[in-house]
Amino acid sequence: MRLCAVDPTSIFLFAPTADVLAIAGWVSAEPFDIEGDGVRRSHRGQHCSFDAMVEGFALSGFEALLRLAVVVRGADTGNPELAPEAAGPLAASLGLSRMFDDDNAQLEAGMLLYDALYRWSRDATGETHNWESHQPAALRGKARP
Repeated sequence: MRLCAVDPTSIFLFAPTADVLAIAGWVSAEPFDIEGDGVRRSHRGQHCSFDAMVEGFALSGFEALLRLAVVVRGADTGNPELAPEAAGPLAASLGLSRMFDDDNAQLEAGMLLYDALYRWSRDATGETHNWESHQPAALRGKARP
């Protein structure tokens, strides 16, 4: 399996849709999640931008990401019937969009949600509501606020 590195210092630059391609060319950025010539990471048919990233970064060998991709696809394309879990991120993303005026703040808040969905996809899909705590050892036994 060949992996492509994702630059850990990369950032998202938000711009009006009509200006994305021009700004991307101006700052040598990768346009993302819009339609246009040369846009590699966007919706294609029934697939969403997350699918394009999994494919584009050669991550299809990771079962957890493939499982998560179906959930994200269902939420992002308005097809929550693709996975029972898709309605949750759809509702949470819509809620976040109403809580934040700033795109970067919304993205930061949403990252915890998607990190948690990845951990579920990686090692908690078989658990139900009656689960044992898998809280990190450093937090066990400490009072919560």
